Amino acid sequence: MNNEKEIRWVGSSYDDILEFPAEARREAGFQLGRLQVGLDPEDWKPFDDLGPGVREVRIRDARGIYRVMYVAKFEEAIYVLHCFQKQTQATSKQDKEVTAVRYRAIVRERKAQT
Repeated sequence: MNNEKEIRWVGSSYDDILEFPAEARREAGFQLGRLQVGLDPEDWKPFDDLGPGVREVRIRDARGIYRVMYVAKFEEAIYVLHCFQKQTQATSKQDKEVTAVRYRAIVRERKAQT
């Protein structure tokens, strides 16, 4: 029996993660796999100010620093909200806004289905 939680990609997040270098992409996949079986990623940070339950997976490789923003609190799936390469120490306002807008869209969609 497969007890893995489904991953749902929001907006351009799937295409964006495909742009990561191979090593960072593999690491992102491994960390998402941990989430699917109910484990926390090895390196993550909460981002509740963007939406309750929003977290980021933190990935670092030789080419840079990468982030996968997601929410896993919903029963039906893990929603990958935004994938990007960090350019500065702090997460940019634009990356936060993309994540927050996509989170709100999921909440609206889930409410409409009930």
